Amino acid sequence: MGAVRSFQNLLLALVLCSAAASGEASRRFWVENDTFWKDGAPFQIVGGDVHYFRIIPEYWKDRLLRAKALGLNTIQTYVPWNLHEPEPRSWEFKGFTDIESYLRLAHELDMLVMLRVGPYICGEWDLGGFPPWLLTIKPAIKLRSSDSTYLSMVDRWWGVLLPKVAPLLYSNGGPIIMIENEFGSFGDDKNYLHYLVQVARRYLGNDIMLYTTDGGAIGNLNNGSIFQDDVFAAVDFDTGSNPWPIFRLQKDYNLPGKSAPLSSEFYTGWLTHWGESIATTDASNTARALRRILCHNGSAVLYVCDWSLFISAIHLHFIGAIHFHFSSLIVFNEIQMAHGGTNFGFYNGANTGQNESDYKADLTSYDYDAPIKEYGDVHNVKYKALRRVIHECTGIPLHSLPPEIERANYGLVRLQKVASLFDVIDNISDPLKVAFSEQPLSMELMGQMFGFLLYTSEYQEKHSFSILSIPKVHDRAQVFVSCSHGVIKNPRYVGIIERWSSNTLQIPSLSCSSNVSLYILVENMGRVNYGPYIFDQKGILSSVEIDGITLRHWKMHPISLNAVRNLSKLQLIMQTTDAQASKVSIYGGSENKLRDVSLYLNEGISEGPAFYEGHFHIDSESEKKDTFISFRSWNKGVAFVNNFNIGRFWPAIGPQCALYVPAPILKPGDNVVVIFELHSPNPVLSIQLVKDPDFTCGH
Repeated sequence: MGAVRSFQNLLLALVLCSAAASGEASRRFWVENDTFWKDGAPFQIVGGDVHYFRIIPEYWKDRLLRAKALGLNTIQTYVPWNLHEPEPRSWEFKGFTDIESYLRLAHELDMLVMLRVGPYICGEWDLGGFPPWLLTIKPAIKLRSSDSTYLSMVDRWWGVLLPKVAPLLYSNGGPIIMIENEFGSFGDDKNYLHYLVQVARRYLGNDIMLYTTDGGAIGNLNNGSIFQDDVFAAVDFDTGSNPWPIFRLQKDYNLPGKSAPLSSEFYTGWLTHWGESIATTDASNTARALRRILCHNGSAVLYVCDWSLFISAIHLHFIGAIHFHFSSLIVFNEIQMAHGGTNFGFYNGANTGQNESDYKADLTSYDYDAPIKEYGDVHNVKYKALRRVIHECTGIPLHSLPPEIERANYGLVRLQKVASLFDVIDNISDPLKVAFSEQPLSMELMGQMFGFLLYTSEYQEKHSFSILSIPKVHDRAQVFVSCSHGVIKNPRYVGIIERWSSNTLQIPSLSCSSNVSLYILVENMGRVNYGPYIFDQKGILSSVEIDGITLRHWKMHPISLNAVRNLSKLQLIMQTTDAQASKVSIYGGSENKLRDVSLYLNEGISEGPAFYEGHFHIDSESEKKDTFISFRSWNKGVAFVNNFNIGRFWPAIGPQCALYVPAPILKPGDNVVVIFELHSPNPVLSIQLVKDPDFTCGH
C-alpha cells in the first residue's frame, strides 16, 4: 500500500506541475484594437513609484502596503547601475541593493512591477544611475550612444542584471515590467536604441514587449520612437495638457491597431533644489487631472516630477523621455509617485540650466509631495483624494489603511567637537590613496567617487595680497591658507569658490618666512542626472592660478567618511582655530538662481570643517521610533547616525532643515550622531530630535 500511495502522490504532483505549467503558459500581455489585453481580457494597471533604494529595506513591505491601500496594483522602481556595480566587476545585491527580494516581496503582495532597468535612469539620482567610474575610461566614452566601449559596459551590466530578473517576468509567473528610461529629446541615435532592444531580447526572450516614451510633440517622437522594432510608443505630458490631441498624435508612431492611449509619465509635481521653496501640488487639481484620463479609459503613468518636461518646454536640447519596456505584461492607467523616500548618503542628483555652470543640486529628501510621505504618512489630503478617484474610476476595492508609523521626540542632544578636519586628515585619508600630480586630478581619477577631496599646494607670496582663480571646480571649494611648516595646522579660512559663480578670491598676505600652503576642500554635491552635461566629473577640473601663475605640484587627500566611527577613539587634543567669518553663497531672486552674496554666519566663531559627536539613549526596542534631526542654526554638512549616512544638510539656504532617521537605524541603548560641519556649528552645539520634518529654513 505504501508503494501504491507513493505512486499516487507522484502522479498527483505531475498533474499539478502540468496544470501550473499550463497556467503560466497562458500568461500573456499584448495590444490589439488600440487596447491593452492581459490573459485574454482588458486590463487596467493602477500603479505608482516606490524606489527600493530610497527606503530602508526593513520598511519595504510597509511602503508597499501603503501603496496598495491607495488603490495601486502595480509599483514602479528604477534600477540604479551605480549601486549595483560601484566598482568595475564588483557586484552588489544585498541590503538596499537586494532587488530580487524586493521584487519577490511585491509579488507576494500581489502587485505587478514596472522595473526600469536603465542603463540610464535619470530619477534625480547621481549621474542618472551611471556608475561614476565610467567617467575614468580613456579615451572618454560618450554616454547614451553607440560608442562601442560604452555599449560593452552596458552589455556586461545587463548580462548580470537581466538573468536575475528574467525568472520574475510576468510571462514566467512573476510581476515584472521593464523599462529603459528617457532618450527622445536627448538625441536621435537610433542605432543605440536598436542595440538595447537586441540585448533585452537576448536575455529576456522574443515575447517581451518594449515601449518608448517621449514628450508629446512631433520632434521628440521622431527622435525617440522605433516602432519598426515592434516597440510601442507612449507619450508624456503634464496635468495641464489636454491629453486627447496628444494621444491622437501618438497613433502616428505606432503600428495600426497598436496605439492604446498611454501617457507613461503624467507629471503632477516638481522637484526641489537647495535654496528653493518646497514644490507642492494641489490635491484637488491633481485628482481632477487624474480623473480626466482614468475615468475615460485612457492610460496614464503619473510621476510627481521630471526635469525633462520643463527643459523640453523651454526648447533646450536636454534629455527627453524614452522608456524601453521589456515585459510579457503591461498596461498603465495611472502611475503616481506613490512614495518618494530619501536620497540617503551622497546619491542625490542635480540639474543644470543653460550651461554646466548653472548647477542646482537636489535635496536629501525625496518626499516630493507624494501621497505617501517620506516617513510613510498617509493621513493627508492628497492621499485621500487620489484614493477616492482611483476607487470611483476603476472600482478597485479599498484596502484598509496600515497603522500609522509612530514617531518620537527624543529631544535635545548636546554635541562636542571631536576634531577639526585638519587635525585628523591623516587618519581619514588612506595613505595608499594619497596622490601627487603636476596638475589637480578629478575625484574620479583619484578613486574618490563621492564626498570630499582635499587639494594642497604651495606658492610664494609676492604682494600684500594674492588673487586665486579656479576656472572650473565641481562643485564647491572651501579655501584655506597657512605658512608652510610641513604639516597641516590651523589653516586660515579665505572663502568659497562655487561652480555656479566661479569667482576669484583675494588671499591676504600671511607674511610667511617660507612659502604659503594652499588647501582647497572640494565637495561633490551630486552629479548631474539629466541633460547634455551628464558627463559630470567632480573636483578641480582646470588649472589653479595665483596672480595669473599656474600652481603645480599638487597633493590630494581622498577623505573617507567611513572612518567617522573611529574619530572619538583618537582622543585628540582640541585646538582652537583662528576666528574667521564664514562666507557662503545663497539663492536669491524670484527665479531661485544662485548669486554671489556674502552671508556671514556666526561671525567671529567660525570653526571651519570639523567633526562633532553626540549621544542619546533609547530604553528598549519598543521605544525605537522614526525621528528627524533638526539642524537649525547649523550651516552645511553631512550627518551620520550609528555609522549610517543619513544625508546632507544645508539649513543656511534651506528649505530642508531636518533629516529623516528611520527607526531601524536606531538601537536600544546608546545611539551616536556624528556631524561633519563644513563651516560653523550651532552656537550651543546641539541638535533636536523631533517628530516632524522641517522645510521652512533658509528663507
